[in-house]
Amino acid sequence: CRMCLVEVEGLPKLELACSTVVKEGMIVRTSTPRILRSRKDVLEFLLAEHPLDCPICDKAGECKLQEYYDRHGLFAGRFVEAKEKRDKKVAIGKGLILDRERCILCTRCVRFLRKVTGTGELGVFERGVRAEIGTYDGVPVDNNYSGNLVDICPVGAITDADFRFKTRAWFLKKGPTVCPRCGRGCAVVVESVSGYPLGEKQRRVFRIRAGENPAVNGWWICDLGRAGRRDIDENRQVRITRNSAPGENISWKTAIEEIAGRILGIPQAQRGARIAVVLNSLLTCEELALAEKVFAKGLGLPGVYFADPVPGEADGFLLTGERVPNARGVLEAGFSPRLPNLDALAASVEVFLVFGSYLLEHFSEEAISRALAGIPSKFLFSASASPLDRLADFVFPVAHPAEKSGTYINVDGLRQTF
Repeated sequence: CRMCLVEVEGLPKLELACSTVVKEGMIVRTSTPRILRSRKDVLEFLLAEHPLDCPICDKAGECKLQEYYDRHGLFAGRFVEAKEKRDKKVAIGKGLILDRERCILCTRCVRFLRKVTGTGELGVFERGVRAEIGTYDGVPVDNNYSGNLVDICPVGAITDADFRFKTRAWFLKKGPTVCPRCGRGCAVVVESVSGYPLGEKQRRVFRIRAGENPAVNGWWICDLGRAGRRDIDENRQVRITRNSAPGENISWKTAIEEIAGRILGIPQAQRGARIAVVLNSLLTCEELALAEKVFAKGLGLPGVYFADPVPGEADGFLLTGERVPNARGVLEAGFSPRLPNLDALAASVEVFLVFGSYLLEHFSEEAISRALAGIPSKFLFSASASPLDRLADFVFPVAHPAEKSGTYINVDGLRQTF
């Protein structure tokens, strides 16, 4: 984009900082009057061809051109010629929309797909004033990291159909956390809106973007992590429900007393055989330590079961095969994760506590229903609604990982507090 012009002592012309090799003894000046004037001239040429559609551009409020224009003097435009007309809505793959009028041909997208993902779906076609970004032979962008193109585009030429025209950048409240959708534990930023343009007291997550952590994910995240925004808002449990009285308004105090009463109704010597618990590896290290204290030591349960999302396919970059963020934390807490035997539970258990709805990924709904029918007391703790809800006596709404504080240990053994 030529906005990084600098003076190098001994060279007659201004040089581009981004493509000049550092040498021993080099003296570089970055803010002389000549440099600032040249940057302003470069910016004027960029704006001469750039559409003034900031009011409807998703990048408004976090656009580099806007920042440079503000930094270099808020000058008036001098060009009276008609601007070039180009395609405004080109689908380039995986929900990505390209606006060729906004594009300044910085080639960040092209270089990302060549150097980072190695897939190279985009290139610069034609020459001079007709140069434009496009796909090779119409083959769309299709890799696990395509959403990063939206983040690195400085001017809103590439936008995400999932976020497009939904809200404005200045309404977004940004919260850093750790992605819970695989074992890598990438740094992410969850961006939500409270109130306008939503209804009163409403809040919604509009996007998840990459955070920066050189030790884990650098500056990128996979598309699976971005899609996790839907888990936070959609299909959420909002209140405690009792299946015998679905419309009843039940307090936490009442529901907890119900659980405690059914547990205490079992003689202490028999609790290890009559109570079963299913946890999951999305729980934080702190929650797992509490579970070990309550269930293993407090109630004396000989074994605590685990049901996690089924593994997926690793891609050799960031995305791991395991689809949970804290499998190492489970082992550190002293658990030996294994699935329960449903038939054995049905024959002996009186109180069954399930955290998460991931049993449905390992057993059919029919098999779970048949097993739970023989268990007198069943309690489900879940952030999202699922077919498992109707099989439990009580359903408790719990926090999504993005709503928690805690610690995860990633696939490389790195402990991260969020």
